Amino acid sequence: MVTSRFSRVLPIAILFAWLPAAAAPNVQDANQAFRQGNNPAALEKVNSFLAANPKDAQGRFLKGLILTELNRYNDAVKVFSDLTEDYPELPEPYNNLAVLYAAQAQYDRAKNSLEMAIRTHPSYATAHENLGDIYAKMASQSYDKALQLDKSNTSALTKLAMIRDLFSPAQMLDAGKSKAPAKAGAAKTGQLAQAAAAPVKVEEAAKPQAVPVETGKPAEVAAVAAVAIDPSAEIERTVHAWAEAWSQRDPEAYLAFYGKDFKVPGGGDRAEWETERKTRVTRPEFIKVDLDRIRINLQGDSARVSFTQSYTSNTYKDKGKKTLILEKQDDAWKIVEER
Repeated sequence: MVTSRFSRVLPIAILFAWLPAAAAPNVQDANQAFRQGNNPAALEKVNSFLAANPKDAQGRFLKGLILTELNRYNDAVKVFSDLTEDYPELPEPYNNLAVLYAAQAQYDRAKNSLEMAIRTHPSYATAHENLGDIYAKMASQSYDKALQLDKSNTSALTKLAMIRDLFSPAQMLDAGKSKAPAKAGAAKTGQLAQAAAAPVKVEEAAKPQAVPVETGKPAEVAAVAAVAIDPSAEIERTVHAWAEAWSQRDPEAYLAFYGKDFKVPGGGDRAEWETERKTRVTRPEFIKVDLDRIRINLQGDSARVSFTQSYTSNTYKDKGKKTLILEKQDDAWKIVEER
């Protein structure tokens, strides 16, 4: 079973409602076995039906879902690809095909399939949302590449942290609260990022909603841009990215969050302080830094950020209150004081 967050495949009954009714007992039997989780039996029944009705779209769509649940992704891709050729007016096979491509990290192909789904059905909200997730994932890859080339690129670090926040289990849980839970047997073919903790969300195709989307800029991407201009949100993402660099034991990325005019505690030498910090960041075998109860007091281009910091390593464990003073420098928030 694909277990990433890209899990918005429509229930088989919805497609049944849109296609000419075949009223074939074998299809219904196969669908019932599928909903009960008996996928081997479901596949046997649907194959038996398709042997006599090889062009039946209902049976073929169901077979694609069953193959997905059986982790036979290449076979499922073949089924949905054939369906898009024989029934190009249906958006669901394109969406499900994109889901499978995304699970295999073939994001360009997933994007193309979702664009086809939207072209056939412009108000298909599921495809719009999935396309936004694809764009976000592709953006995260670009930011990762930028960081490989320049680990001191705090702007890329902050943007990458923002995208990871979008796909965190907590964010996905909040997003799923307004959605109906998936019914037994509804396909769970994946959607991008840490998916095991994500709720399966199912669209109601009987009530399609128009989604205003600018050309080349899905609604989800527009939402990301809106978040980016919120100073408090940008500051919070910066602080989380700083903690993440520390947890990753990456001294160059960690130190890049400090401004050139950072006040060294005790008035010491900056070079000596950096050497000492590099040792502390790299010496432990592992480090985990968690931030909680973050409070931000923003005053123009300066911000006071207080929080509870939990530090754990193989040699030391501590929890306490901490305050950072940040200033906006060259379009990035930098730490200038640490208390």
